[in-house]
Amino acid sequence: MENNLEKFSITENCPVRGVLDHLGDKWSILVMMVLGEVEKMRFNELNKTIPDISQKMLTVTLRSLEADGLIKRTIFPQVPPKVEYEITERGKSLLFHINNLTNWAIKNMADIKESRKLFNA
Repeated sequence: MENNLEKFSITENCPVRGVLDHLGDKWSILVMMVLGEVEKMRFNELNKTIPDISQKMLTVTLRSLEADGLIKRTIFPQVPPKVEYEITERGKSLLFHINNLTNWAIKNMADIKESRKLFNA
């Protein structure tokens, strides 16, 4: 059993940590879900769709997702500049799992809230 657990102790080689470091924040999964619903979206449209995210945090989140190859950023050479974001094939493959997690959360949230209430009582 100890050999099976070693894979979790090597921080720099752990693929789960490597992915969750970027997706485990407050906004990445939500941005992925929004982009998964549309073909393409501009920055301001994303910002309006998720009104409680700051412009700075949206920028940081988009850059992180782009760096991982989960979304694609296209800049159009015009004045004013036009930038569109879309989900990549890699992002679509992750979206399948995000949707499963979302469905699980919807199904279990009432019970989770009740468990938290009992725990805190």
